[in-house]
Amino acid sequence: MTSDQTLHAAWTRLADLAARPHSRHIRALFAAGPARASRFSASFEDLTLDFSKSSIDAHALTALLELANAAGLQDFRHRLFAGEVVNPTEGRAAMHMALRSHADAGMRAALPGGIDDASGLAAAERARMQAFVEQVLGGAVRGATGQTFDTVLNIGIGGSDLGPRMVTEALTLAHGPKLRARFLSNVDGHAFQALARELDPARTLVLVASKTFTTLETMTNAHAARAWLAAALGEAAVGAHFGALSTNLKATAAFGIAPDRVFGFRDWVGGRYSVWSSIGLPVALAAGWEAFQSFLDGARAMDIHFQTAPFAENLPVLLALVGIWHVNALDLRTQAVLAYDERLRRFPAYLQQLEMESNGKSVGLDDVPVSHATCPVLFGEPGTDAQHSFMQLVHQGTQAVPVDFVFAAVPNHNRPEAHRILIANALAQAEALLRGKTRGEVEAEMRAKGASEAEIAEIAPHRVFTGDRPTNTLIFRELTPYALGRLIALYEHKVATQGCIWNIDSFDQWGVELGKVLAGGILPELSTGATPGAHDGSTEALIGRFRALRGE
Repeated sequence: MTSDQTLHAAWTRLADLAARPHSRHIRALFAAGPARASRFSASFEDLTLDFSKSSIDAHALTALLELANAAGLQDFRHRLFAGEVVNPTEGRAAMHMALRSHADAGMRAALPGGIDDASGLAAAERARMQAFVEQVLGGAVRGATGQTFDTVLNIGIGGSDLGPRMVTEALTLAHGPKLRARFLSNVDGHAFQALARELDPARTLVLVASKTFTTLETMTNAHAARAWLAAALGEAAVGAHFGALSTNLKATAAFGIAPDRVFGFRDWVGGRYSVWSSIGLPVALAAGWEAFQSFLDGARAMDIHFQTAPFAENLPVLLALVGIWHVNALDLRTQAVLAYDERLRRFPAYLQQLEMESNGKSVGLDDVPVSHATCPVLFGEPGTDAQHSFMQLVHQGTQAVPVDFVFAAVPNHNRPEAHRILIANALAQAEALLRGKTRGEVEAEMRAKGASEAEIAEIAPHRVFTGDRPTNTLIFRELTPYALGRLIALYEHKVATQGCIWNIDSFDQWGVELGKVLAGGILPELSTGATPGAHDGSTEALIGRFRALRGE
């Protein structure tokens, strides 16, 4: 068969397996094989992925692995790590792995203008970052009044905010930061107003995170912060208090930031993959350089695992294939992530961008619309909070929602009983989604408590849980910087694997551009005396209503 025929046959085989009457049954699989957790799980170091509480059986797993091979995952993985163009709409490599590699790793990255020594460039910029972090934390770099910095304010949006915000919170919540970190992303003036009330301009270091130094929301907030600081300390203080995570040296200089305070990254690093780059500078300032380096080391370990492990033992590949089974075989179009760890409260928000911006695509690499579903809608909250909000739908809603449960065995606090309660809840939720509760069980339970037959007939249907709802569990020993880097890289490679199988470009994001362009046209029309542009009737009416409510 040709490669196209092989791929078509693999998709057909998957569809045939999904069409079996028992393809969504999970309890029956445990009844037939109580030890299936040992067969349908995999580990790397202390990290274990258990996907046995899905309806994947041996036939389905074999078919999924065949699909990965037919889709060319082996070749894609080679091209990804070889720094070849895997982002064809922009003519770029996706070499964020080089950001956590050693200087002599020899990783190269293709760009429209040539080939970069990605490992060498990343290491050089990392050395500059380390020196700056040590100078700030050591007190050699101070504010304009001679005081040491006690706060770093990161101004960015998207990947320049979600990654560093999530990682900083995760690494500093338990033991406190070396430098307090605050994040400003929303262009809504209320956000900066609230932050300004708690910040001392004399002791605040401001980082403006924008590769081009032109992002509208970021630069609007940056100018607000600049005006705030200049009003308090004088215009001459700006240079002492601002740094930039950017490649536009002309624009940063015009803003008042010296070149030695500008840290960049190359175009082979996408925004949602950039926390490993200079965009991670607030992480290093808050958690310390040793923690940041360990964070990079954990990601590099997962890179090596993804690059070298056979697919049947490869955690990112297996996690991706479970998602393919749910989305494409069972037509489950949503995905929940529940991290039973307060330190990972922003992890679902981070994954929303990582997954939905990467794989929220409907046109394939062959330039025609894809014929299959791609990325599911992802949502989540920390456990146990989620149990008292959307988990009602997950348990008893009309459509099954696959869930990833994520937790550490060892906490970083001295309340072991609280941690046991937390993890008991995580395990119980996954077991409840698997087991459910039958009508007979409900009725027996109600009778044992003395309910009347009339009450049982009325109430019992509402207490039935269908069960057979799929979950994955990711468990590891402790949420160290190393473990967090490894976990994030796991999901990065899962996303890339799914993009390969779906035949889409996981590394561009054209879908975010149209709204930006239109906003630029609407903005001047919201001012007094502006001439309205040509819009749809609703937009024109809303512009008019906005101005009327403002008395314009």
